[in-house]
Amino acid sequence: MNKLTTEKRVQVVASLVEGNSIRATVRMTGVAKNTVVNLLANLGKACSEYQDKTLRNLKCRRIQCDEIWSFCYAKEKNVPKKKKGRFGYGDVWTWTAIDADTKLVPSWLVADRGLDSAKEFIEDLASRLSNRVQLTTDGHRAYFEAIESAFGSNIDYAQLIKLYGESGEGQKRYSPAQCVGTIKNKVNGNPESGGVSTSFAERQNLTMRMSMRRFTRLTNGFSKKVENLAHAVSLHFMYYNFCRIHQSLRVTPAMEAQVTDHLWSLEEIINLLN
Repeated sequence: MNKLTTEKRVQVVASLVEGNSIRATVRMTGVAKNTVVNLLANLGKACSEYQDKTLRNLKCRRIQCDEIWSFCYAKEKNVPKKKKGRFGYGDVWTWTAIDADTKLVPSWLVADRGLDSAKEFIEDLASRLSNRVQLTTDGHRAYFEAIESAFGSNIDYAQLIKLYGESGEGQKRYSPAQCVGTIKNKVNGNPESGGVSTSFAERQNLTMRMSMRRFTRLTNGFSKKVENLAHAVSLHFMYYNFCRIHQSLRVTPAMEAQVTDHLWSLEEIINLLN
């Protein structure tokens, strides 16, 4: 990796953040597979460390949280017996939080879907906020205790529970069931009813699936190691927050949130390695 020029590194990173797989990136850039993986790992760590330090004292008002499913090594049903129950083999969930106003993603976590992971994720989110916020999640039960533990009474929290109808027999694998209604469940504080939504968080899930090959369904582009999945997620959110102009904002989320004063280039992200 040390022998790559900055121009070649930019080509590799540009390919990865636009949703190409490792092997496709190899074919497009001519860079060896191991070199691409090493660059992803080192740059992912650098992006995670930078955002951990920078995304602090945020003046968010409305936060939406969600979890997106993926898998590593093999699907849960195909994991060998000797690896069953070990994190990194089978189902893996990425917890995300998004500011509904600036579209900034201040916190995420690659983990399982249990209570301990929920607490770690929500505590990290709480540590980055400078004021009371309105928070909306889905109906996942782990959020109740996690949010109570991290925020106490200093939050306006509601859950949006979606009701689904029956899907056609041939559509179950490819299309989600039709949403036939929602229930807004006030949990804590005084959340504004009009702001109880998870639509931006769900749209972020789509952005992740389009921008990271590892999240694409029904392909062999899944992660073989959970560490590489975490590095890819860190790189994705660095690019999303600092480099990618949001269509509705006309600036990047980091600029809208006043975390940075300029549009980042891929060269600047790569310079984090230094």
